[in-house]
Order: sequence, then C-alpha cells, then structure tokens
Amino acid sequence: MYLIFQLFRPLLLLTLILNTVTPAMAQAPVKVDFKKLDVYFANAQKAWGVPGMSVGIVKDGKVVFAKGYGVATQGTTTPVNDKTLYAIASNSKAFTSALMGMLVQEGKLNWDDKVKDHLPYFTLSDRYAGENATIRDILSHRVGLGTFSGDIVWYNSDFTSEQIIRRAQYLPMAYPFRAGYGYSNVMFITAGEIIRKVTGKTWYENVKERILDPLGMTRTIVNVDQVARLGNAASPHALINNTTHKPIPYTSWEEIAATGGLISSVEDLCKWMIFNLNNGINGKDTLLTTQTRNMVWNLHNPFVTDRTKPNDFGTVFAGYGLGWGLRDYQGHLRVSHTGGYDGMITSVNLLPDQKLGVVILTNGLKAPINALAHYTFDAFLGRPETDWSQKDLARTNQGYASDTRVADLKAKRILNTKPTQPLSAYAGTYHTDVYGNMTVREVNGALEIDFEHTPNLNSTLSHWHYDTFQMHWKKEHPWFTFGSVKFTTDNNQKVTGIEFEVPNDDFWFYELNAKKVK
Repeated sequence: MYLIFQLFRPLLLLTLILNTVTPAMAQAPVKVDFKKLDVYFANAQKAWGVPGMSVGIVKDGKVVFAKGYGVATQGTTTPVNDKTLYAIASNSKAFTSALMGMLVQEGKLNWDDKVKDHLPYFTLSDRYAGENATIRDILSHRVGLGTFSGDIVWYNSDFTSEQIIRRAQYLPMAYPFRAGYGYSNVMFITAGEIIRKVTGKTWYENVKERILDPLGMTRTIVNVDQVARLGNAASPHALINNTTHKPIPYTSWEEIAATGGLISSVEDLCKWMIFNLNNGINGKDTLLTTQTRNMVWNLHNPFVTDRTKPNDFGTVFAGYGLGWGLRDYQGHLRVSHTGGYDGMITSVNLLPDQKLGVVILTNGLKAPINALAHYTFDAFLGRPETDWSQKDLARTNQGYASDTRVADLKAKRILNTKPTQPLSAYAGTYHTDVYGNMTVREVNGALEIDFEHTPNLNSTLSHWHYDTFQMHWKKEHPWFTFGSVKFTTDNNQKVTGIEFEVPNDDFWFYELNAKKVK
C-alpha cells in the first residue's frame, strides 16, 4: 500500500491543488468590448445590405446590449431601435412548446397524448402515423412529413386551422414514422389547435395571458392591424435579384400563429430570453417546471452530424427539441431557432450554461442572423476573433450564384412553338384534394388562373412553349419570382390536368398539381 501511495502521490497532490482553486482563479471573467461589438454589427448591416436590423444581448439575467442599425423602410431615414417591431415567424414555435408544457403541468394533457385524443379528425397518409402521432412527435418534426410540406396550402390562404389540418392526410410521407426529420409548419398549426381545443381560448390569448403579460412583453402581438396602432415597426422587404431590398406590405399569419405568427421587438425578446435562461422562472413565479424545461430542451429528433471532419463550430451533436433547435457550440449547449417571414428573417440564440442570449431581428431576406450570434458568443467566451459576417456573406453569395434553377428553365425554353390546343380547351376547373379548386379562364385572348383559397396567387399566363405557360402573379411575392404551369393531355390530346414548376426553397407548388374536373 505504501508503494502504491508513493506512485500516486504526485497525482493526489495535483488533485488537491486543483480542488482548492476558486472559480475566479480557474477562469477569469471575460471583459467584452461592447464598442467593438457595436462597430462590428454596424459594419455587418451595411455589408449585407439589409435595410435594418435590431440586436439584443442578455447576460446573467440582464440586458447588456440593445440597439438598432439601419432604417425601418428602404428609401427612408426612419431608424430602427430595440423597440422596433418585426415579424419573428418560426421563433413563435418556442412559445407553442412552452404553452404545451404549462398545460402538461396543469394535468390538462400529456406529452405522449395522441393527437387524435384531442383532434379526432386528425390523420395522415400513413394511417399508422396518423393514429399514433403524439404531441411530442408533432413538436419535434418526426411524424414523417417532408420539410415545408403543406406550406403552399396555408400560405396566404383563407383556410382555418382545422381545414389545414384536415388536409394533412393528402400530404406525401417523406420518411417512415419517427424515422426522419421533416420541418413541419402544419404540425405546429396542429399543436395550436390542440391548445385551443383544450383551453377554449385561441393560441394568442393563451400566449398573452400565460407568457406575454407575466413577462411584461407589451409589444408582442399577432394581428397585423396592431402594427400600425403600436407604431415603430420595420417594413418587410422582398429581395430583388439577390441584391436589392424592396418594401412590401405585412401579411397576416394570425390564423397559423402557433407556427409563426408573432410580431415582436428586441426589448420584448430579451425578456423572453432571460426567462428561458432562468429555466422558466419569472421573478418569484415558476411558470415552467424543471420537468418541462428538460423536456423542451432535450433532444427528441437527432440530426446526422459529420464526424469524419472538423467544422467551424466544434459541433458534436445537433437535433431538434420541442420548438427549439439544439446543438453544441464550442463545447457549450446552444439552444436556438430562426424565423423566416414574408420579407423578414430573425434568430434567437442561447448558451444556457453561460446565461447568454442573443437576438437578431431584420427586415430583409439576406441578413447576418447567425453570423452576429457566433461573433457575440466568441466575444463572451474569450475565443479568438473570427469574421463570421464575412464568411457567412461569402457563403450566402456563393449560394445565390450557384442557384441556376430559374436560369436553367429559361435556357431550356423552346422558341417559336404553339400550344397544341385552342386556349378555350385549357379553361376549366382543376381539383386536388390537398387544396381544392383552381380555375383557368380565357380573358381577352389570354389565360388566367385563379386559386380558390389563395387570391394572392392568382396569375395571368403567357405562352412559354408547347403546352407550358409562364405565371405572372398579380401580387408580388418575396419567396418566388418565376413559375410556370404545364397543361397535361391524354393520348387523344384532351386536357387532363396541370403541373406547376416554381423554383424556390419553401413552398412546394407541385403539391398543387391537379386534375381537370370540369
């Protein structure tokens, strides 16, 4: 025993020394240069060309930075600040999972309740998945639907939430049940309808009563009409030719608020971040229990991470919790989400073990929403400085340059062709179960297509080649600029249906491909 003691004596002494070192001695506090951060944020806003953005940072339960850069509307001099309103889109999902947690705490539902327990009409094209999908499944994007599947159904439509949910049965499955990740706004709309069914109140009424009012988030709303009334709001902007931002009107997402309907400010979202970093405790009130916090911030749907080579962020794991994205950043748990709205993108980013949060709100579709979070994380972690804005901007520009989908379609156009049918033969009613009817009419020697539930998609058609016509939307859209519709025929040249091709990254027009019924 004496020999063993002598062999391990140096190690024991080292352990004793380490155990007597205070946290302050072990790691000196990092002094953050906020003036440097300020300059970096300002330069990034200009480099990316986004009209305006607002940034907020919280640390150890306090707001340590909040400022706006640029203007509320391109072509004006009205500045943005920490109180400026922006649509936060999918950053609303974290509020939905928090509401679900509160209802679980109250015994009004359970995480593993089947969706059909609350919405008997709910079903999917995979009947087993429809019968067995739980609240956890729909909040973690693992029911088997493809990413953004069904978004073209609700986008700018007059459907109620229930009507959207009922149409989920016609959406194709991209994965076996619980065997893949498909980011599903339709499933979060479903979650919002469960909340309404259980409480007898709308999703927003629950959010306001249970979260916004207790936290003092007085400038977080869901109704577009409230934007003008409150004032100090940024305008959404479409991105023209990947370079120019053009102001566009707000679009109401109130009906589908549970997946992305909130409009908020940096000032309010700093309160939301502090609340979450304090694990659901607001002052002396525990709004989220430890069990709820752990449920929401634990991994329910893992992503594949490449373990064969290093990455910029030291990422070892990544996946989705319930309403939050989860991954590690340089050895620290990162809890975050982004949001994409018609003309605005935003992000909320937390490092819980550092009690650190960063929110970036912008009024354009090309903005450094992740770069500024990474730069801020590095500053507070005392890491070597990296110009994340420059790196992300280069990657973004390269992505735009390599996206040749529209150019390829235009290059493949065959000139000097004619339709195989008289225009009157294409006129009629086209139907698809997932959406409903579309009507093609001949008006003054040209074709028009009207969408029964989405007037904003109504288009005039000009001949492209053969039986394909280019779509010219009567209302400008931020997500897509070019599209075509092909009329299909049978062996006898009778028009049988329509097929869409609209290159974009969010709304799958092919889900509207329809048969002619009249």
